[in-house]
Amino acid sequence: MSEWLVLAIAMALGCAVVLAFTAIRHRRVTEEEDTSETPDVMEYMVMMVGVVYAIVLGLAIAGVWEARNAAEDSVRQEAQSLYEVTQRADVYPGPVRDRIRGEVDAYVAHTVSVDWPRLTSGQALSDEGATLLAKLRTDVTHQSPANELQAQTYQPLLDHIAAADDARHSRSSDRTLPGMVWFGLFTGGVVTIGLIFTLQIRKSSRELLLAGLFTALIVFLLFLVWSFDAPYGRDGIDSAAPFQDLFPAAALAAAGL
Repeated sequence: MSEWLVLAIAMALGCAVVLAFTAIRHRRVTEEEDTSETPDVMEYMVMMVGVVYAIVLGLAIAGVWEARNAAEDSVRQEAQSLYEVTQRADVYPGPVRDRIRGEVDAYVAHTVSVDWPRLTSGQALSDEGATLLAKLRTDVTHQSPANELQAQTYQPLLDHIAAADDARHSRSSDRTLPGMVWFGLFTGGVVTIGLIFTLQIRKSSRELLLAGLFTALIVFLLFLVWSFDAPYGRDGIDSAAPFQDLFPAAALAAAGL
């Protein structure tokens, strides 16, 4: 199911519940009950709860956004480091150069076709990716420089492989927010929406519209946090775009697997 469809259904259900509760509440109001005014202390409490929840929700959004940006930077670093390896390998003889580039392509194809679907589905990375990268490191390490140009390229090659390995280890399918935080966000959202009924909402179209929009906004912000809580996405391989851009041939080969 598409994330946008999930969002639309959640917003529609939230608004429907609020509007239905408002209608039921007004049917059960007695003639003696005064719904024209709300005590000042009640308005103050509702305002404070709304402000506190807005701060918490804003911090949650900032946290998951920062985690997603860090994940994107890590992917770009890994792809760029491997790309530098393929370019700097040009100083080696043809057979050595082709072997190094072939090992990089094999690692990229495995990453895009195997590791990334596992990553977005919440599974751990496969051991084969680490094996392929270790083989690349071993081959480069054991390739003794034959001239000054190769000697100058030798250490940068190892540094780029080490940077790619470090970026790979930073990839994790773990979510950013723990379960307790999610419990607080959902409970706070329900409480915040529920408190608007203490403001003596009448059945006027303007008040019902504002109540529905407020509910839809809370649902949308919670959906935003949920969506960004997966730094590499929840399905597909869109977050692997740096690999696809820098290694189009390997990405196409991975797509055919």
